[in-house]
Amino acid sequence: MRKITAILLLVCLLLCGCAPKQQGNIVTPVQEQLWVHFIDVGQADCTLLEYNGHFALVDGGNDGDGEAVAAYLQLQGVQKLDLVVATHPHEDHIGGLSTVIDMIPVDTVWSSPIPNSTNPTRNFLKSVAKRDKEVEQPQVGQVFNLGDATITVIGPVKEYDELNNLSIVLMVQHGDNRFLLTGDMERTAENDLIDSGADLKADVLKVGHHGSETSTGYRFLREVMPTYGIISCGKDNSYGHPHEDPLSRLRDAEVTVLRTDECSTIVARSDGKDIYLLWGEEHIFPNAA
Repeated sequence: MRKITAILLLVCLLLCGCAPKQQGNIVTPVQEQLWVHFIDVGQADCTLLEYNGHFALVDGGNDGDGEAVAAYLQLQGVQKLDLVVATHPHEDHIGGLSTVIDMIPVDTVWSSPIPNSTNPTRNFLKSVAKRDKEVEQPQVGQVFNLGDATITVIGPVKEYDELNNLSIVLMVQHGDNRFLLTGDMERTAENDLIDSGADLKADVLKVGHHGSETSTGYRFLREVMPTYGIISCGKDNSYGHPHEDPLSRLRDAEVTVLRTDECSTIVARSDGKDIYLLWGEEHIFPNAA
């Protein structure tokens, strides 16, 4: 696909994979643009969407990541979250959200079904209740407007016993540009999503389940046809993520892969026509002075 430029990084990508750390790489925010922050939270998941002073947070890392996530959000100028999404109630996705919600007000909270059986899920529910909010279970087709960007729920399309397959799947669209966020969805749910007739074409794919071998099948990649795949995983993690099989499938599909264990936080900027990618450990605070 077209439309994607890696700022200052194409040469480094060709020579050595991800770019080295960039010092003091501050970007001035531009109105009417969508920023998608794939935040480095180690072996966990956390994505911030930003459009013209409106913010949505998808997952919040592990239980111990909440303060660091909240600090990152505050550096971006987040004073309130328009939307918080817990894709599914595994600790590496929902764990940090309780601390974030305790520190930053929130308007709307979405989650897949939550069994009130673990400390992270109980803390999440308590934090939402303390804000006098309720956790909503969004339906397929439901749309949340974030400025001129839209966040549409496209999955799951069936009920599953496996929590990973119950992950809320989101298509984020800004102008011509599309970002697909899949949580920990595995191939069973991927195939059901394809069979439902959902339009899965996207420029940037948040690769499912940290690059696990159970996700990102060939059939799914043929439907999505992404230019870039973003994998959130920790350095030398005990799961061996990302696995070689999905990496091989991504290479076969000619998808350029960026990983938080190699690149740290990765940020995409969309102007509605083109997408620009930036990364580096001390890199990007778009709203910093």
